[in-house]
Amino acid sequence: MPSTKRPLSGIRVIDFTRVLAGPYCTALLADMGAEVIKIESIEGDDYRHIGPFFNGKSALFEGVNRGKKSIAMDLKNPDEIKALRALISRSDVVVENFRPGVMAKLGLGPEVLRADSDRLVFASISGFGQTGPNAMRPAYDIIVQAMTGLMELTGSETGDPTMIGESFGDVAAGLFSSWAIMVALFERERTGRGRTIDVSLFDSLLAMMPTAAARVLLANGDPARTGNKHPLSAPFGVYPAGDSFFAVAVLNDRLFKAFCEVIGCQDFIDDPRFATDAGRRENEPALAEAIIAWARDLTAADAVKMLADVGVPSSEIVSARQAWMSSQTHHRSLYSNATTRDGGELPLPEQPAHFIGDQRGGRRAAPELNEHNDEIRELIEAARP
Repeated sequence: MPSTKRPLSGIRVIDFTRVLAGPYCTALLADMGAEVIKIESIEGDDYRHIGPFFNGKSALFEGVNRGKKSIAMDLKNPDEIKALRALISRSDVVVENFRPGVMAKLGLGPEVLRADSDRLVFASISGFGQTGPNAMRPAYDIIVQAMTGLMELTGSETGDPTMIGESFGDVAAGLFSSWAIMVALFERERTGRGRTIDVSLFDSLLAMMPTAAARVLLANGDPARTGNKHPLSAPFGVYPAGDSFFAVAVLNDRLFKAFCEVIGCQDFIDDPRFATDAGRRENEPALAEAIIAWARDLTAADAVKMLADVGVPSSEIVSARQAWMSSQTHHRSLYSNATTRDGGELPLPEQPAHFIGDQRGGRRAAPELNEHNDEIRELIEAARP
């Protein structure tokens, strides 16, 4: 799908972000056709220098900076700040993820920039937000996982707190930032005015934990680790088969009846211990014993097929590689080849929303450092008063 036909065609984003949360946000905007101009230091985004590497390029950097333009600028140079103000005055969105107060010290705070253009949407992404007792604390994903309770909720019941195997705090902040920017752009269509947006990793990751929130805020609970079991439902977890493991999710009486018939435990259907979801969770050890006995002589694939045939949600445990290489991923076009500067191709993730009637693909790979200097300098000169 050519960029001129994408939903954000004509929107210009000035991207001061680096590493993961901010670049992930602006990559989503670039996927939708926005012109994203990445402002980098002379040394470049730190992620350019972090492996794994693909043909000499950082795979991490390529993945979250796809479709952008790059210019290297010295933000300590007053002339460069003036140039940026001119460029931003002709742009729609600014996204930054410095520590709170840095953009203001540079002379690029939201109040200053909106004085140049009151239509500007200004989004700040930080560890803990622009306000609050932790605002100035440094944060990485592991720190936010520790501080939101996610790490305390993850791991085996008797084991140590465990970090989730992906940078979910960064990704959550990137997602909520892109969503907030879209909302602000929509609001601007009604009011003609931009908006300042404050998104933090801490806030975003906490908001991604609705079951924990319900148990704490509404049920006055104190959630604890439950390992591979669901904290509220059963059987809802991971169980061993003869060769590996499989996951199963039974969340209502209809599914429980079908499940019991498959595993040969029809007597469980009328057993008062399992009459409700809460009762099934309380008596999960008895269910687990029956499931393990049933699956002991089956492969995980056979167990899953038998359950799926009667509509019980289930799956083998697959690796990340298996997931990305699966027929479902291929059919849904969850990655596509982006064109590099030299005409090559890189397989890069696609954003997951499908806009029916439009084709996916047709994107550019991440830019080389300062690749678009001449083009962007021309835009700056055209924007100067």
